[in-house]
Amino acid sequence: MPEKKTLDRAKQDKREGKSPSTQAGEFVHEEIEHIRKGKHGAKSTKQAIAIGLSKARRAGVELPAPKKGKKATRKKAKKDLTAAKKTTKKAPSRTRSKAVKKVLKRAGSQSASKQALSRQAKSAAKKRTAKDRSAAAKKAARTKGPRQRSAAAKKAARTRARKSSH
Repeated sequence: MPEKKTLDRAKQDKREGKSPSTQAGEFVHEEIEHIRKGKHGAKSTKQAIAIGLSKARRAGVELPAPKKGKKATRKKAKKDLTAAKKTTKKAPSRTRSKAVKKVLKRAGSQSASKQALSRQAKSAAKKRTAKDRSAAAKKAARTKGPRQRSAAAKKAARTRARKSSH
């Protein structure tokens, strides 16, 4: 069950008209924090992200199932989306919950380190075309307010300056 502050932040993102993936990001962030604090672990950064996305779908974020990827992943995503729509929720099996928690506890917390997250972000970005990245950046610029746009421009200028000095 996601924390109340995570649900509130996701709802705030929805009110601001941000995309479902941005709303789901709040749940992924929560999951990363749980791993860092030692509540449980994850085998990989991808697993941590997957857990966060699953939580988001179950909490009602309208995040569609991935078009690409494993059949099992798409099936799980669809199952999570339907679970969010159900009004009466069956209590989870105590035995199964305990077993899952035990397995996750054994997994390390290295998957939520800055290096691991950076590696994951870079490998994910490499798979996208320049056109896709550009379109995402333009959309982000449209949805930002003037203050955030200014801050983003300053950060981009700093990055350009740093890269040109190398």
